[in-house]
Amino acid sequence: MRMVLATRAKLWTSIASRLPCGSQIASESMQGVELAAAPPRIACESSVEGENKVCQCECDAGMEEPRLQAVEEENAGGNSSFAHAVINMVAMLTGLGQLSIPYALETGGWSSAFLLIGLGMVCAYTSHLLGKCLDKRPRSRSYTDIGQEAYGSKGRIIAATFMYLEIFFALVSLTISLHDNLSLVFPGTPISARWAHMSSSQLMTVIAVLIALPSLWLRDLSSISFLSSAGIILSIIIFASVALTAIFGWVRSDHEIPALRIRNIPMISGLYVFSLSGHIIFPDLYKSMKDPSKFTKVTIVSYTLVAALYMALAFMGARMFGPDVSSQITLSLPSHLVVAKVAQWAIVLTPMTKYVLEFAPLAIPLDRRLAGSMSSCARTAVRGTVGSVVLVVILVLALSVPYFEYVLSLTGSLVSIFISVVLPCGFYTKICWPSLSKPLFVLNVLLIGFGCVLAVFGTISSSKSLKSIQGHTSS
Repeated sequence: MRMVLATRAKLWTSIASRLPCGSQIASESMQGVELAAAPPRIACESSVEGENKVCQCECDAGMEEPRLQAVEEENAGGNSSFAHAVINMVAMLTGLGQLSIPYALETGGWSSAFLLIGLGMVCAYTSHLLGKCLDKRPRSRSYTDIGQEAYGSKGRIIAATFMYLEIFFALVSLTISLHDNLSLVFPGTPISARWAHMSSSQLMTVIAVLIALPSLWLRDLSSISFLSSAGIILSIIIFASVALTAIFGWVRSDHEIPALRIRNIPMISGLYVFSLSGHIIFPDLYKSMKDPSKFTKVTIVSYTLVAALYMALAFMGARMFGPDVSSQITLSLPSHLVVAKVAQWAIVLTPMTKYVLEFAPLAIPLDRRLAGSMSSCARTAVRGTVGSVVLVVILVLALSVPYFEYVLSLTGSLVSIFISVVLPCGFYTKICWPSLSKPLFVLNVLLIGFGCVLAVFGTISSSKSLKSIQGHTSS
């Protein structure tokens, strides 16, 4: 869902660029979805009106001033205020991961809250590093551009690969969540197909995905932005449902939370990291700010608010349900409560609004690549067909591995830890090497090592848990 919110921001900025001056976010944010399609290009805008419109810029390898000037002119359009940037970042960070936070706290013990806070501090620091990389390389406008500036085409490919992986796993997690909640929204629904060898909940999931499938053929950015706004409202409804249940005492909050379960720490660390990672979109947020020098303050305030929100949600859920807390907190809410029904409906409707948004970072560059060789209708058909095939593959995988917490943990350990910790430290160390102090170098190396260790142990733990559960199920 973080990627969903990130894509929403990018798509909205594209729409805002067509509106009169005064829109909150700069139009150049849309360029972040180009990924690895091509190296960053800076257009020469200092043309003179003449018979041949001769360009005054001598854009050769030895002259960077015209390029930097062009970038400064592009960035001058950023008019997002400090408060608006904080709201955007908080919205990007909160999402699908918040459902599993109470489960993670109860599984790891209340002491694991310090791990959540520590990882939040690390992620805030690495967000700051991305801002510094953009200071040093003004031409960079996206996460993949920073990778390009640091390590050339290899850096861009690595950054894009992790970005695509996160999109893929986020879609799988959304579909698993859809499957888990459909059986509660429609209990006892008599749907069967003997030839398909599927349960009622699986068939309902297939039907729901087929209903959402046409959205992948949308090309109207305003329609996509409308869907993203609906998704944000649904996220707020989910959190409010849990909070109201705890505040009004509809479930007694008298369960004891264990102090520490050390053997579960590797697995829940992936859940925590997934919930705190939004670094792919942060360069776009930086570029949209009126005063980018305040980006570090934005990250500090945003991560503080998100950590407080997660802590409140984690302790509320763990205290209310104890060891019976579900990997998705909405599944633990008593079914007779109206707020539980509302939350479950929100979960079911969320994927309907998110599939097209998650697919947009792949669809838009694909559409641009085909622009020169195909008509508009043909490009729509190709993009829609590719999206449909990808979504069917995701559906099959989600129904085959319906274990939300372990897929989310595996995503955090295998992908998000690199996006939010390892790669930003590596990019910053390479780009800022000439002016890098020894303490900062040591700190970044330690964080890279810490991230790699967390990734290895978290991935092993999540994979073992998946294999163990699948073995029990098959037997």
